[in-house]
Amino acid sequence: MSNLLVVDDDPHIVRTIEIMLIDDGHQVTTASSGEDALEKLKTNPFDIALVDLQLPGIDGTDVLRVIRDNYPEIQTIIITAYGSIETAVEAMKQGAYDYLTKPFSPDQVRHRLQQIEQITNLQKEVAGLKRRMGTMPYHGKFVTQNPLTLQILEMTHNVASTEATVLINGESGTGKTLLAKLIHESSHRSSGPFVTVDCTSFQESLLESELFGHKKGAFTGAIADKIGKVETADGGTLFLDEVGEVPLHLQGKLLRFVEEKVFERVGDPAVRKVDTRIIAATNRELHEMVQEKAFREDLFYRLNVVDIMLPALRNRPEDILLLAREFLASFCKAHGKNITKWDDEVEHALLTYSWHGNVRELANALERSVLLCPGKILQKKHLPALLINKEENGYSTGAFLSLAELEERHIRNAAGLNLSQEETAKILGIDPSTLWRKSKKYNI
Repeated sequence: MSNLLVVDDDPHIVRTIEIMLIDDGHQVTTASSGEDALEKLKTNPFDIALVDLQLPGIDGTDVLRVIRDNYPEIQTIIITAYGSIETAVEAMKQGAYDYLTKPFSPDQVRHRLQQIEQITNLQKEVAGLKRRMGTMPYHGKFVTQNPLTLQILEMTHNVASTEATVLINGESGTGKTLLAKLIHESSHRSSGPFVTVDCTSFQESLLESELFGHKKGAFTGAIADKIGKVETADGGTLFLDEVGEVPLHLQGKLLRFVEEKVFERVGDPAVRKVDTRIIAATNRELHEMVQEKAFREDLFYRLNVVDIMLPALRNRPEDILLLAREFLASFCKAHGKNITKWDDEVEHALLTYSWHGNVRELANALERSVLLCPGKILQKKHLPALLINKEENGYSTGAFLSLAELEERHIRNAAGLNLSQEETAKILGIDPSTLWRKSKKYNI
């Protein structure tokens, strides 16, 4: 059932509609003038407004404009004694969903309300499905005000028009998949498929089949021919997510594909060729894996033609509230909420938390908070326990740091000695090339 506002200066009509709607299970608030309606709009989260066009003082058309401009989530039905086409068209232009001509029957009102409720429910369902399918709440934009990230986006835009292989580095949750999609969408391949292979989601024995496909009977369970992801990506972009997880015995075949765009399906000797661009991503230090013989050096350099390092959210403090506002608006729309702001304690908690899970953790925290908040103002008590208890439990945000944070802090302290690269690396006990990479990673 819906929360409705009925605005009409005829007390008989208002009372008739009010009784009918309450009997149908709706919550009803009434107003006898435009001024009264605008005041009640400020304090009540209405779903639908029934507004008479002819009102004393501020007329119904002005009320409709205010609703359109300031309360876009409210659907409006115009009530008019003038059932002309011109009146209806003008009301629609101002944002009305539909109109009723006096005199009208209860069934006419019910029918209009049922139509609006059905459409609203479908919109919420679509938004929820998009969210559950992994569509990021910022709708394809990489939201940032961080200078380093803005430079990365500019470089990404320049790289997108080329065929260069790109390797995106960064912690989990920093937006590597989103950046890969932006590269694809900004390229001449944008009309082709964007195919993702999550290299962590398959057992070693199945990843080869997932990538290259297989022939019927190639192994137990191969009951039919299967096209692999590399063929599916023909004409588009293949995104190898967490490429550092590809087992060593499969890296040779992957190298051949990256170099020549040729491959064979498992159990089928026929050589196939596709036209696809390759973007890879990892949260691991591939250079260190090369030194440890866990990742092929030749494959690393073939993937690392263009190297992009996404900074962690804790290194983008100016983006925390910016992203949080985007998430708040998106999740309110997805879950049918009307939260307009948060209090100061929420803002402090968001800014002082370490965000080990980066943007993904921030999104999850905001969605949980939206679901638990019953009113218009988000409060600290609605936040996840980790954010609420980080100080109440007797330790500060920095008391427990991730290994990456400890490493970053240690390198920054050493860099503060103003020694040469070689001397700093010697103090830290690492190779100068490793120090260079880690300094780049942490923007030191």
